[in-house]
Amino acid sequence: MNNEKRAEMLIEKYGFDFDSIPKHEIISLINEEIDNYQYGNSSEYIRLLCGYLYCIGDKSDIDLIKKAKYNINMDVGCMIDIEWIESLKNGGIEDTEHYVRQRDEIIADFLEYYSDFQVDDED
Repeated sequence: MNNEKRAEMLIEKYGFDFDSIPKHEIISLINEEIDNYQYGNSSEYIRLLCGYLYCIGDKSDIDLIKKAKYNINMDVGCMIDIEWIESLKNGGIEDTEHYVRQRDEIIADFLEYYSDFQVDDED
Protein backbone atom coordinates (compact mmCIF):
# COMPACT_ATOMS: atom_id res chain seq x y z
CA MET A 1 0.00 0.00 0.00
CA ASN A 2 1.37 3.41 -0.91
CA ASN A 3 2.04 6.12 1.65
CA GLU A 4 -0.67 8.44 0.35
CA LYS A 5 -3.27 5.70 0.94
CA ARG A 6 -1.79 5.01 4.38
CA ALA A 7 -2.12 8.73 5.17
CA GLU A 8 -5.73 8.76 4.00
CA MET A 9 -6.52 5.74 6.19
CA LEU A 10 -4.84 7.39 9.18
CA ILE A 11 -6.99 10.48 8.73
CA GLU A 12 -10.10 8.28 8.55
CA LYS A 13 -9.05 6.55 11.76
CA TYR A 14 -8.02 9.56 13.87
CA GLY A 15 -9.64 12.59 12.27
CA PHE A 16 -8.61 15.96 13.66
CA ASP A 17 -9.78 16.02 17.27
CA PHE A 18 -6.26 16.33 18.61
CA ASP A 19 -7.39 15.95 22.23
CA SER A 20 -8.66 12.44 21.49
CA ILE A 21 -5.80 11.16 19.33
CA PRO A 22 -3.65 8.82 21.41
CA LYS A 23 -0.22 10.45 21.44
CA HIS A 24 1.53 7.22 22.41
CA GLU A 25 0.17 5.54 19.27
CA ILE A 26 1.41 8.38 17.05
CA ILE A 27 4.84 8.20 18.69
CA SER A 28 4.92 4.44 18.16
CA LEU A 29 3.92 4.80 14.50
CA ILE A 30 6.60 7.45 13.89
CA ASN A 31 9.28 5.26 15.45
CA GLU A 32 8.09 2.30 13.38
CA GLU A 33 8.15 4.39 10.22
CA ILE A 34 11.65 5.70 10.94
CA ASP A 35 12.89 2.14 11.46
CA ASN A 36 11.15 0.70 8.40
CA TYR A 37 11.03 3.57 5.91
CA GLN A 38 10.95 2.37 2.31
CA TYR A 39 13.17 4.57 0.16
CA GLY A 40 11.58 5.80 -3.00
CA ASN A 41 8.13 6.02 -1.45
CA SER A 42 6.20 9.19 -0.80
CA SER A 43 6.83 10.95 2.49
CA GLU A 44 3.16 11.84 3.02
CA TYR A 45 2.52 9.26 5.74
CA ILE A 46 5.45 10.24 7.96
CA ARG A 47 4.66 13.92 7.37
CA LEU A 48 1.10 13.37 8.57
CA LEU A 49 2.33 11.47 11.63
CA CYS A 50 4.75 14.26 12.54
CA GLY A 51 2.03 16.84 11.93
CA TYR A 52 -0.29 14.97 14.26
CA LEU A 53 2.43 14.87 16.89
CA TYR A 54 3.00 18.60 16.47
CA CYS A 55 -0.70 19.34 16.84
CA ILE A 56 -1.08 17.22 20.00
CA GLY A 57 2.48 17.57 21.25
CA ASP A 58 4.76 19.69 23.31
CA LYS A 59 8.48 20.32 23.78
CA SER A 60 9.05 16.69 24.73
CA ASP A 61 8.26 15.72 21.11
CA ILE A 62 10.88 17.91 19.44
CA ASP A 63 13.58 15.23 19.35
CA LEU A 64 11.33 12.66 17.67
CA ILE A 65 10.14 15.09 15.00
CA LYS A 66 13.77 16.13 14.40
CA LYS A 67 14.78 12.48 14.16
CA ALA A 68 12.14 11.89 11.47
CA LYS A 69 13.10 15.09 9.65
CA TYR A 70 16.86 14.61 9.62
CA ASN A 71 17.54 10.87 9.92
CA ILE A 72 15.64 9.28 7.04
CA ASN A 73 16.45 11.11 3.81
CA MET A 74 16.34 14.53 2.21
CA ASP A 75 12.87 14.02 0.72
CA VAL A 76 11.39 13.29 4.13
CA GLY A 77 13.36 16.16 5.62
CA CYS A 78 11.80 18.56 3.14
CA MET A 79 8.28 17.33 3.90
CA ILE A 80 8.46 17.78 7.67
CA ASP A 81 8.09 21.45 8.51
CA ILE A 82 10.92 23.01 10.51
CA GLU A 83 8.29 25.49 11.68
CA TRP A 84 6.68 22.67 13.71
CA ILE A 85 9.94 22.13 15.57
CA GLU A 86 10.60 25.81 16.13
CA SER A 87 7.03 26.38 17.30
CA LEU A 88 7.30 23.58 19.85
CA LYS A 89 10.59 25.07 21.03
CA ASN A 90 9.12 28.52 21.59
CA GLY A 91 5.78 27.49 23.05
CA GLY A 92 3.75 28.27 19.94
CA ILE A 93 4.23 32.01 19.86
CA GLU A 94 4.88 33.98 16.71
CA ASP A 95 8.55 34.67 16.02
CA THR A 96 8.86 36.81 12.91
CA GLU A 97 12.65 36.86 13.15
CA HIS A 98 12.72 33.08 12.63
CA TYR A 99 9.65 32.91 10.37
CA VAL A 100 7.50 31.03 12.86
CA ARG A 101 3.78 31.73 12.91
CA GLN A 102 1.49 31.33 15.91
CA ARG A 103 0.63 27.74 16.75
CA ASP A 104 -3.04 28.27 15.84
CA GLU A 105 -2.09 29.43 12.35
CA ILE A 106 0.21 26.46 11.80
CA ILE A 107 -2.48 24.02 12.92
CA ALA A 108 -5.05 25.77 10.69
CA ASP A 109 -2.74 25.24 7.67
CA PHE A 110 -2.29 21.58 8.63
CA LEU A 111 -6.06 21.14 8.84
CA GLU A 112 -6.62 22.92 5.53
CA TYR A 113 -4.09 20.69 3.79
CA TYR A 114 -5.39 17.41 5.19
CA SER A 115 -9.13 18.03 5.72
CA ASP A 116 -10.02 16.98 2.15
CA PHE A 117 -7.06 14.68 1.60
CA GLN A 118 -8.01 11.88 -0.76
CA VAL A 119 -6.02 9.51 -2.86
CA ASP A 120 -6.85 8.53 -6.39
CA ASP A 121 -7.58 4.81 -6.05
CA GLU A 122 -6.27 4.05 -9.54
CA ASP A 123 -2.76 3.42 -8.20
